[in-house]
Amino acid sequence: MSELIIKPADKALWDCVSFGEIMLRLDPGFGRVRNARSFQVWEGGGEYNVARAMKKCWQKRAAVVTALPKNDLGWLVEDFIMQGGVDMRHCIWRDFDGLGKNTRVGLNFTEKGFGIRPALGCSDRGNTAASQIKPGEVNWEKLFGEEGVRWFHTGGIFAALASNTAEAVIEAVEVAKKYGTVVSYDLNYRASLWKSQGGKEAAQRVNRTIAKYVDVMIGNEEDFTACLGFEVEGVDENLTTIKTDSFKKMIQTAVAAFPNFKVAATTLRKATSATFNDWSDRFWAAR
Repeated sequence: MSELIIKPADKALWDCVSFGEIMLRLDPGFGRVRNARSFQVWEGGGEYNVARAMKKCWQKRAAVVTALPKNDLGWLVEDFIMQGGVDMRHCIWRDFDGLGKNTRVGLNFTEKGFGIRPALGCSDRGNTAASQIKPGEVNWEKLFGEEGVRWFHTGGIFAALASNTAEAVIEAVEVAKKYGTVVSYDLNYRASLWKSQGGKEAAQRVNRTIAKYVDVMIGNEEDFTACLGFEVEGVDENLTTIKTDSFKKMIQTAVAAFPNFKVAATTLRKATSATFNDWSDRFWAAR
């Protein structure tokens, strides 16, 4: 079992590159989406957020691989990304037909939990530009081989969008490993996304294929079970109780099944109310 080795900074153009969809997030504050009259808006995406944090919090050289339409919503997303300092030279720009039948920007409406009311997310992301990314569309040899990347991050949300995005992720991680780039992957299971792709069985088939190329595997209390098929002892279907020792055993089982994992971590959340959550984690690293 080998240790996690990151390329020296002078051997790569990029410290971090993320691969995934970037949507416009619309927030009604403490109101409801169903009767809102105004929204705050910004960009967001599970994979992209990592690159943005690396740039804004730690001033690392970060880039994103994604796709956007050539229209005002695509340019709005671009403006947000540029404000975050993340490089966009590997963004795929798609021609727009004027209606959005051929391509569009994904929208994510998210309302905060309040009192006993839980948070609610409502996605409108069908036929988006990023969900159309397919193998052969991104020049990974140029990115990983010529430019050089120290750390590559992607995740299960993007892989779940379509069969072609799953194939594109596999293509990307294969080339990343070829050039010695560290690969991190957030399982991030969303049953609603996998429903049209074959459900949990397809999620496990795809994610177990990707897992063979991953150095740093991340997931919450449900992800390792739903995406990779590892059972956690003493946890019921609704995850009402969390026995941390059981998650430690599960991670050990996952590492035994995928010895390429150098780091494996699971975040544990217990919601005491819609506003307050208790957080903990279980973390394993090769020595």
